[in-house]
Amino acid sequence: MPSLLSNRLAKRVLRPAFTMVEQNFDQRLERATSAFQSDLDALQHEVSDLRRQQYGLSLLLDQAGRDGHRMPTAAQFDTLVREVRDLAGEQGGRARRDVTVAYRHLVALEALGVGSLAGSLSDVCGRLATVPLLRPPNGDVLEIGTLHGLFAAALQRMLRHADIDARLTIVDPLSDSPTRPDRVRANLSLGGGDTSRLIQGDFADPAVRASADDRLYGVIVVNGDHDLSAVAALAAPGAVVVAPGRDNPGTAALRPLGSVSDSAFLRA
Repeated sequence: MPSLLSNRLAKRVLRPAFTMVEQNFDQRLERATSAFQSDLDALQHEVSDLRRQQYGLSLLLDQAGRDGHRMPTAAQFDTLVREVRDLAGEQGGRARRDVTVAYRHLVALEALGVGSLAGSLSDVCGRLATVPLLRPPNGDVLEIGTLHGLFAAALQRMLRHADIDARLTIVDPLSDSPTRPDRVRANLSLGGGDTSRLIQGDFADPAVRASADDRLYGVIVVNGDHDLSAVAALAAPGAVVVAPGRDNPGTAALRPLGSVSDSAFLRA
């Protein structure tokens, strides 16, 4: 049986219907194409804007001039908040708030100061956020080894944020160009206080330690490899000691509390 569409009479009868279908299809295709082009143009504009914003953010937060980039992912930030909360035993939203504030201090001080803060974003923010949550017994802070002084300035701000009046002592040789006393003092001024003192020398030197031994410190931050027994001798009862290394066993006088990122927290 011949096809209906091959019949001349059928084709003549159906031609108006075919024409209408073709016109309707062409119109729909044109509308769809126009809508797609509009969406594509909008997407190209958005991508262009995002690239422009990303470039500006990278100038502020990328790795140039410091130990690592300052652009956390959501997963990285959530992991850090959980570590801080678990170590400090904080059940509310303060851990997330304090990690956020610590991150803002990190970015601001590296933008304004000379030099950078040593360590990864997670390690720096973890130390800054955790110390106030552990409620040190007093506001006397000892930092052993300081690099540029920016971490000490940030810690002063974090402690004051927690209504702890921070009084800072730094022990460091301050002999190399990056850690000149004038640069460190300039950076410490960004911490918002004038109670900082610098003791120039090696912490391993008993005479240098004696210069710092006029008080017991509520917070001691140890940067580098130092004798924790000598550190413990300067700690007030209940002091918070921050030392490098996740698995730092502490000493008889310093009880390990746990770790956040690459730092161990101990209690005197």
